[in-house]
Amino acid sequence: MSQATIGDSEFDRDTAVTAREPGVYDAELSAGWTIIQAVNGGYLLAVLGRALADTLPHPDPISVSAYYLTASVPGPAVVRTETVRTGSTLSTGQASLYQYAEDGTEVERIRVLATYGDLDGLPDDVRTSAKPPAIPPPEHCLGTADGPAPLPGSSAIIERLDIRLDPATVGWAVGAPSGKGEMRGWFGLADGRDPDPLSLLLTVDALPPTSFELGLMGWTPTVELTTHIRCRPAPGPLRVAITTRNLAGGLLEEDAEVWDSADRLVAQSRQLAKAPRG
Repeated sequence: MSQATIGDSEFDRDTAVTAREPGVYDAELSAGWTIIQAVNGGYLLAVLGRALADTLPHPDPISVSAYYLTASVPGPAVVRTETVRTGSTLSTGQASLYQYAEDGTEVERIRVLATYGDLDGLPDDVRTSAKPPAIPPPEHCLGTADGPAPLPGSSAIIERLDIRLDPATVGWAVGAPSGKGEMRGWFGLADGRDPDPLSLLLTVDALPPTSFELGLMGWTPTVELTTHIRCRPAPGPLRVAITTRNLAGGLLEEDAEVWDSADRLVAQSRQLAKAPRG
């Protein structure tokens, strides 16, 4: 099977939006991106990201903050966008994704405020103390076929991702979580499509939740997710490191870093999520 390309892949087809009128887009949320009970939050962010890229004069997401209001389900959806501000190098917009209740009324699922720019136009000066995560080579990491049966419910998204987890962060899979709240691994799309700024919105929310390594299994619904896209990723696999330092009041944070094959920090995120009850 030939490798999928940017613009011609399952991810691109399943995040496509169709303009109905200015600022109103139709979408079809695919069941292929569900895990346990819900449509993945990073996939939803990519759907909204496409609509905002069409609305705003700048092409690339730079900072995207999303509030998850109600759980999304596979099926039709409507995205409504609005331009908030347009500048010479950055523009800001907002978007909401709606689905339909049984009585036909619209239910807002997710609301986003985002700033877009042109990643190719950013200065190339880098001053950083950040270092790529130390992860064993992919052949020494563990894929989905190496673990136990998935959690109850849909795990369709797993078939669309190529994730190889650092063995040091998969104790949860054999009933021996480390308690450290860390998750690290290699990430790619299963069809070989290379990463781009839009797919990074999926990447930051695609690994198993760090709560698994805290001994809490089950759905970890996102309350809020802010993602920063730092530069256009090079072709090839990504390395993702996620940490949680504080679980309190039934909520935990997840701080993610995404590094590309050229050892550049290409995306960062912070997520607030509800801790599983397990």
